[in-house]
Amino acid sequence: MLEEVERWLTRRSWSAADRPLDRLLVAKAMRGTTVSVVLPALDEEETVGEIVSVIRRELMEKVRLVDELVVIDSGSTDRTAEVAAAAGARVVCRDAILPRLPALPGKGEVLWRSLLVTSGDIVCFVDADLREFSADFVSGIVGPLLTDQDVQFVKAMYDRPLSERAGGAAAGQGGRVTELVARPLLNLHWPRLAGFVQPLGGEYAVRRSLLERLPFPVGYGVELALLVDALHTVGLDALAQVDVGVRIHRHQDDRALGRMAAAIYRTAQVRLSRGHLVRPELTQFERGEDGFVPRTHPVDTEERPPVREIAEYTAGRAA
Repeated sequence: MLEEVERWLTRRSWSAADRPLDRLLVAKAMRGTTVSVVLPALDEEETVGEIVSVIRRELMEKVRLVDELVVIDSGSTDRTAEVAAAAGARVVCRDAILPRLPALPGKGEVLWRSLLVTSGDIVCFVDADLREFSADFVSGIVGPLLTDQDVQFVKAMYDRPLSERAGGAAAGQGGRVTELVARPLLNLHWPRLAGFVQPLGGEYAVRRSLLERLPFPVGYGVELALLVDALHTVGLDALAQVDVGVRIHRHQDDRALGRMAAAIYRTAQVRLSRGHLVRPELTQFERGEDGFVPRTHPVDTEERPPVREIAEYTAGRAA
């Protein structure tokens, strides 16, 4: 590990307990900072309601740390939108945001569009499939942005058991795409990011002024892209991470993980070369009646430009 990263780990890695809520509220009031929390959601009726309820109860009603709580529904076929709204979130359909630009499938697309329907100076993203959710996931990663003006991007770090119940499996067995794809890529090509415990984690808080400047891959490569591009835009010392405990969530099967891995590799490839790229497809195999059958899937290649280049966004911010 680079000496610079070793120093960064001691300066920019914290625990959620390091910043009590009362300290955060004072810092928030002093600077007049506003906080938006965004949950991208697709068929998450089993978990989204509890996450919204916890954030609303602990961080909007008991204290006023969060000013805006928005669930972006990206085409759910279950009761995700209904459950989220009943729990107290403002629910916005992905396709209703910037309708002149047809929506593309993918998580990054939802995060990018969320910037057009939120207003907070700090935007905090939280995945909607978390179980046994704690408000520390929000307050922990928002905290450094409220207390330290030099910090611009904060990732959550946590144990990630493979089981969907706490204590059901060894803490380090989750995050297979992180360990097999993202971490090797970062260590080899962006060694200054080697200190991030969960580089692909879906829980992170960023100053809007930085998010406005970054392109968003539309698919699963968005977390890697934002981290790499933030490094090049504001430097390592503006990035940080906070330990929030344990993350319990639904895990994907191996084929889905393979598609995620391909999208992440493609995202890295784009940032490494910006030149000639291999054909963006991934072939996987399933056993059929007559043996193994190839299934070929496209790999996410589209990226949305920095949102400040979108006329509707700049007009809305000016208004």
